[in-house]
This record gives sequence, structure tokens and C-alpha cells, in this order.
Amino acid sequence: QVQLVESGGGLVQAGGSLRLSCAASGRTFSTYNMGWFRQAPGKERDFVSAISWSGSTFYADSAKGRFTISRDNDKNTVYLQMNTLNSEDTAVYYCAAHRGVLGVTTREYDYWGPGTQVTVSS
Repeated sequence: QVQLVESGGGLVQAGGSLRLSCAASGRTFSTYNMGWFRQAPGKERDFVSAISWSGSTFYADSAKGRFTISRDNDKNTVYLQMNTLNSEDTAVYYCAAHRGVLGVTTREYDYWGPGTQVTVSS
């Protein structure tokens, strides 16, 4: 069982940056693949980025070159550094965890945090 809690969301102007954090409970964090997803009002929850237990990373096209995912296994935390934000990045951002082959779809993930709101003003 893994419990996840996101933080770091907020209101930022277009072109600005935010760093999201996701703190995980338990002693097996290092064995989980971690992902970030986002959901805008009226839309489906979309993949943003993921990092495997071994450190391999993967990004959605919308995140490439702007977002960076990382993890600190000593702190049981995964991060999402978001730069050059625009209004299309406005959404609730969710952290998720699973084991196995690194996933990019919601159905592959077993554990989810409650989400953190990111709002980008133009």
C-alpha cells in the first residue's frame, strides 16, 4: 500500500515556473514507478511524465523540453519541475504509483494522490 500527497501547486503567470512534489508513504517507494497526470475541467486525465524505479524518464509531447521529472528515494518524493508554463497547463495535477513496466496510461497505475491545482494566468 502506498499513500501519495501532492504539493506545490498554485497560481502562476504565463511563462513562469512551478515545482510540484509528491510525498509517498511506506518503505518500498524505491521499487515503484511514479507518474504525473493532469486533468483540466471537462477533460480526461492525461499523462504528463513518468519515472521508473531505476530512473528512466518519459514525457508526453506537451511536456518535452519544458517539464522535468525526478525522484529522491531517500525522501520518498517525486518532483515535477515545470517551466515556461502556459494557460493550457492549467489543470489538477495527480501523482501516481505502480510496479512493473513503466506506464503512461491511468489504468496502469494503482495508487493516486488527491491532486494539486495548477492555474496559469495569461
